Amino acid sequence: MTKKTYEWALEMARIGNRAVRKAQEENRRLGLPNVYSRNGRAYWELPDGTLTMTPPEMFTRPQGSGRKA
Repeated sequence: MTKKTYEWALEMARIGNRAVRKAQEENRRLGLPNVYSRNGRAYWELPDGTLTMTPPEMFTRPQGSGRKA
């Protein structure tokens, strides 16, 4: 990898990391959970800071509420 390519990739990672942090902060401000994935497993950070592997109620649908195909 050339130095120019490395520097470009580093800048893209910085931009992406900033965008993720901004979205996380906005979710916290709005009282929304942040969702993360690690090793194919989903984790939620609730507005109170609690981490859970159980989807928050707002992410689950009552039976029969889905759209028909």
